[in-house]
Amino acid sequence: MNKSLQLQYAVPSDSLESYLQATRNIPILSAEEERELAVRLHEQGDLEAAQKLVLSHLRFVAHIARSYSGYGLALADLIQEGNIGLMKAVKRFDPNVGVRLISFAVYWIRAEIHEFILRNWRIVKVATTKAQRKLFFNLRSQKKQLGWFNNDEVNAVADDLGVKRSDVLEMEKRLSGMDIGFDGPDDNEDDVTLAPSGYLEDTSQEPAQLLEKSDWQDDQETRLHNAMKELDDRSRDILQQRWLSDNKATLHQLADKYNVSAERIRQLENNAIKKLRNAIGEAA
Repeated sequence: MNKSLQLQYAVPSDSLESYLQATRNIPILSAEEERELAVRLHEQGDLEAAQKLVLSHLRFVAHIARSYSGYGLALADLIQEGNIGLMKAVKRFDPNVGVRLISFAVYWIRAEIHEFILRNWRIVKVATTKAQRKLFFNLRSQKKQLGWFNNDEVNAVADDLGVKRSDVLEMEKRLSGMDIGFDGPDDNEDDVTLAPSGYLEDTSQEPAQLLEKSDWQDDQETRLHNAMKELDDRSRDILQQRWLSDNKATLHQLADKYNVSAERIRQLENNAIKKLRNAIGEAA
């Protein structure tokens, strides 16, 4: 819809202050004018009517966007996202409902701004579920005046928002953390080991690590083989059929083979496993 609009009022994009001043100069529509334009858009698909509805509400988007300035994101970006929400609202607005457009559009404007903040506030996304999104915006506003919550405050927030207590604690922890650079600061070599690059190194493919892993596996296989030799034939066969065979046998199949109950096979299996663990432990 926005690609088809030819703006009647020049809304500059070179500076934010010029943009805000221009939006304040656009007349506000009366209820009758707004309904007439909405009917034209709703019934006839009139894009000129949509243009006038959008333009006359740009100042409200800017006002709403200002309330989110504390998230450290550019106000111009917040306004831009809010304008997208406004255009979505105009497209979906039904003049027959009997409410003003701004009352309907507030939800869409805030929703787009919320999505933008959640995508860009941190490198790692802090809120993905519905409960986490609700907590993110509610907790952050309360944390400006409060320190860490005590138990009563955590329970009160959980009850008010209808979320789990564990969700409140998890979001509080996420809000208290900050993004850090992977390589750490360039101007302080002493802090390099504290950066993720200092302790997230992947050493799994180093020759020494591969050799150690191979020797450990060979040692474990040798211990298992020697321990299996200490078992009686029936116990050894049960373990082989139950754990070491590609086509594992069931308790009932082995019960039929040895003419005992399935419970007896289970007992023999557990006893054999205990013997193996003891034998391998003693060998270690």
